Amino acid sequence: MADLPLVLVADDEEDVRELVCFNLEQAGFETVQAVNGLQAFALGKEHQPAVVVLDVMMPGRDGFRVCEMLREEESTRRIPVLMLTARGQTDDRISGLQKGADDYMSKPFSPKELVLRVKALLRRLEPTGQTSRLKVGPFDFDLTSVKLTVNDESIPLTLLEFKLLHLLASKNGAVVERESILREVWGYSDLSRTRTLDTHMKRLREKLGDYSDWLQTSRGFGYLFKAPVVK
Repeated sequence: MADLPLVLVADDEEDVRELVCFNLEQAGFETVQAVNGLQAFALGKEHQPAVVVLDVMMPGRDGFRVCEMLREEESTRRIPVLMLTARGQTDDRISGLQKGADDYMSKPFSPKELVLRVKALLRRLEPTGQTSRLKVGPFDFDLTSVKLTVNDESIPLTLLEFKLLHLLASKNGAVVERESILREVWGYSDLSRTRTLDTHMKRLREKLGDYSDWLQTSRGFGYLFKAPVVK
């Protein structure tokens, strides 16, 4: 029998950890628990989990810093991270996404929804049946290794950032509507979550540097990937 997907659950509240782990195990996952930020990072490197569920407020290192640390390590850079934030703390959610989190939920949360979110993150890792490579201008997407090079220079992207940029590049020159992007990349199209998309687009542009102008905004509609007009 194939190994069950492993989820690392990091939260300093024991009742929250137990609740999350119980529901994940009932849904067919294996779990490992961390009680603080430093342990979360260590276990992430040791076990290479399929998904990390990461609380913001933890001793040792807070969730923001742990997310940054995971993204800085080559071995953990592409592990999807679902961040748990306090209810109503919009700044926490934005900060989490800016640090490289792939999704977030506010406390208190529905355990069933959390399981569905974890499954949605895992679906992003599944093969799509597409060709293993996409080249558009100086951009070279390797879907097998989930790596991007631009003019032979490697650009470090998270899994979600790679999927987002690849989606836009695969529609080269065409506007992709916001709802379609959210559905294809995040697995839902709730309009209240469009700030999530905006935050990730900002991060992508920062990482692309001189090539950021390939990512263009169609106001009121969505985004497109297109070679900039040379003036």
